[in-house]
Amino acid sequence: MFISRRAGLLAAVFSAGLAFGSPVAAESLADAIALAYQTNPTLQAQRATLRALDENTVQARSGWRPSLSASASGEYRETRTPAGAAGLVDTNNDGVPDSPAVDGIVERNGATAGINLSQPIWTGGRVASAVSAAQADVLAGQENLRRIEAEVLGGVIVAYVDVRRDIEALRIRQDNVQVLRRQLEESDARFEVGEITRTDVAQSQARLAAAEAQMRSAEAQLAISRAGYAAIVGQNPGDLEPEPPLAPILPPSVEVAFAAAEINNPQVRQAMYNAQAAEARVSAARAERMPNLAVNASLGWSGLAEPFEPSDYSRNITGRATLTVPLFTGGLTNSRVRAARERETASELGVEQARRTALQNVTQAWSQLLAARANIGSTDEQVRAARIAAEGVRQEQQVGLRTTIDVLNAEQELRSAELAQISARRDEYVAAASVLSAVGRLDAANLIPDVDRYDAQANSRGLRFAAGWVPWEVPISLVDSALVPVTEELPRDTPMATAN
Repeated sequence: MFISRRAGLLAAVFSAGLAFGSPVAAESLADAIALAYQTNPTLQAQRATLRALDENTVQARSGWRPSLSASASGEYRETRTPAGAAGLVDTNNDGVPDSPAVDGIVERNGATAGINLSQPIWTGGRVASAVSAAQADVLAGQENLRRIEAEVLGGVIVAYVDVRRDIEALRIRQDNVQVLRRQLEESDARFEVGEITRTDVAQSQARLAAAEAQMRSAEAQLAISRAGYAAIVGQNPGDLEPEPPLAPILPPSVEVAFAAAEINNPQVRQAMYNAQAAEARVSAARAERMPNLAVNASLGWSGLAEPFEPSDYSRNITGRATLTVPLFTGGLTNSRVRAARERETASELGVEQARRTALQNVTQAWSQLLAARANIGSTDEQVRAARIAAEGVRQEQQVGLRTTIDVLNAEQELRSAELAQISARRDEYVAAASVLSAVGRLDAANLIPDVDRYDAQANSRGLRFAAGWVPWEVPISLVDSALVPVTEELPRDTPMATAN
């Protein structure tokens, strides 16, 4: 598998030169996002991590469930009494000390078997607090999965527009080389008839050599971008279609973006769930001061292993209720409570820090978006003016009003303007994706609403009544949870694609 994947990445490098060769299948940004969403290893690994985290809730809920165990043992014992110890030991149990001349040997064997059942009745909130904390951890893990998803899908968008930008940049560089070759041929012809000097020819040669070097660099950059695309999407880019506009799912204003970030930003929501988990762990530490009630029942048999006669085995049935009340722990419980409170304080501060970071990211992304949009307008005007200027200089050269260097400079300015134009359009799209990421909308629900999406809660719901569940768990949990904070799922905005 690793060999085939590496071969695919190498193919991205060596096929870069075919971008303008034989036609390949068209590919849209939605196709690339869907493929990465389904196959990207980083995203798949995070989903597996979340499924593992779901098991913490099951493990915590097991504290309300019964435990059943069975045990069996066999024993053989030999007691040998030397002759020198006779008179002191009665090895045959006849009430008479053993004879001094005979060594005493006694053999015994036995077997026992038993079944033990234990059922917690009330844990003082210990289990309820652990369950609440585990549920909050799972919800925080789901938000972390949303963050990873946004990073992966954002990476797909960047890789997609980078490949399109570099394809266009390579086309511009190739056009520039062709134009400069024609300019050099024209300069050679005019030099032959004495219209220009050797200096003009040398200037054309130098510009052509520089343009060819720039074209080779553009080819290398395209190969790099294609390899990056293959790494995150899972296949080499084909004939990429123009990317669709993101305006329908962008916030209409920065104020709306701020409000959306406070509700939907995965880092903010994860910090809030971490705070809920910390609160539940304070409750768990306090529960260590509370009594604990459990019932136990056991059934056992005991008798000789040899000869084995089941009818001769004795049976023992025991039932017991145990109430355990902690009285003194040497300050351990109080210390744990204080530590849990401080961790809760740190988690609450983490919420504020996450909120500030989210607002900062929104401000930064929104400012970059506005700047990129302004640059698009400026570069469009720059390209329009540079084309007019380049054409005018070429015509003026024909009548002797311009020199060769003037023509070369005008062509260079035009190519620089065209490169700035495609870079500005790429930057505007990436900035728009950054805004969506900051407000929590860069996800599959908004970008590819028609594709089957991974349900992060499906595994957790399936484990709710997995093996080990018992019907009396519900009333026991209700009693145990009476004084424990309940984990609350935070509201989220409806996906824009669904809302529209």
